[in-house]
Amino acid sequence: MPKRTPLLLALLLLFLAGCSGATPVPTAPPLPSETPEPTLTFTPTLTATLDPSLCYPQESYGPTAFPEDVNPLTGTCAEYPALLERRPLLVKISNLPRSVRPQWGLSLADIVYEYYTEEGTSRFAALFYGQDAEMVGPIRSARFIDVHLVRAYDAVFAFGLAYEKVLNRLYAGEFYDRLVVEGNTTPLFRYDPSGFNHLMVDTAKLSDYITTKGVENGRQNLDGMYFQQTPPPGGTPLSEIFVRYSSAIYNRWQYDPALGQYLRFADSADDPHSGLSEQYTQSVDRLNGEVLSYDNVVVLYVVHEKFDEEVWDIQLLGSGTAFVFRDGQMYEAQWQRQAPDAVVSLASPDGSPFPFKPGTTWFEVLGFYSTMEQVGESLRFSHFMP
Repeated sequence: MPKRTPLLLALLLLFLAGCSGATPVPTAPPLPSETPEPTLTFTPTLTATLDPSLCYPQESYGPTAFPEDVNPLTGTCAEYPALLERRPLLVKISNLPRSVRPQWGLSLADIVYEYYTEEGTSRFAALFYGQDAEMVGPIRSARFIDVHLVRAYDAVFAFGLAYEKVLNRLYAGEFYDRLVVEGNTTPLFRYDPSGFNHLMVDTAKLSDYITTKGVENGRQNLDGMYFQQTPPPGGTPLSEIFVRYSSAIYNRWQYDPALGQYLRFADSADDPHSGLSEQYTQSVDRLNGEVLSYDNVVVLYVVHEKFDEEVWDIQLLGSGTAFVFRDGQMYEAQWQRQAPDAVVSLASPDGSPFPFKPGTTWFEVLGFYSTMEQVGESLRFSHFMP
């Protein structure tokens, strides 16, 4: 799908990246080959302690009037409260080919969105606010949904360029000066552990870079999410969740009662047989060896509009069906984002705020016509678009 970026956009990219003279416009990172990387030698670890992140027994926080030391994206007391005096940092992270796994930094994100891109693939958009990560990546190109996410969280966005029409929409936004791509003076850097030349970023340096550019980088209004330590009544016990995007991308979430979190397992081989030959590997963070575990897993049914050939415009604005998993139980709710500057929140059937468990959240964004099937204490979602 060859495209040519207009001259005006190219000049704007040069200016925003801090380049000068004859320095070329940053190019998107090359797609890694399917050659497998060497076997990892670290031992995955689990962290079961919740202190000092939780400041309960207060029963709830949000959806407004969060105390200054409480992270409004996790409902927990910040270990480093000074970090809340900045904008959240959104980083686009690759998920295919499998040789890019495990990715760096995901265990330190407050919120991760996974969504379909094209040709059976998915990518992650990870939000860092209450913690920093010295290496996050591999960074890949943006998609239309990232416009919604940058606006929703008033975020700085690090990405590896994009298809021309996505770039045009991004740089036409009021947040154009918070977009960061590879360049001479930007904090994105190349890391080459085994010949893959990954594009990476240190989130602390990303935040500092925006400040030095003169972009306003103070605390933002991130109201909207509601947190409650005690699980609400009416849940259905479910210990296992399957989320299938395609024969190449599928996930399993396993609830760990001792940890009180959901452990992530990801595809390790293609499964062309509709779930009959799925193979999984437990997901870890290459940065620190931590097993990826989250307090909430939320499946969102969202309209996907076909934009151009295999490019999808995911309409993460308005409301729709959500399935919320916390404390080993499943709840049906509504996701809501009624204004461009609103975060994604949850509502109960009666319209009242639905509580996230205090902690981290992984959002699985599926097509509006996706299917769901329950077998015992397992639930299987299959991504489907019109």
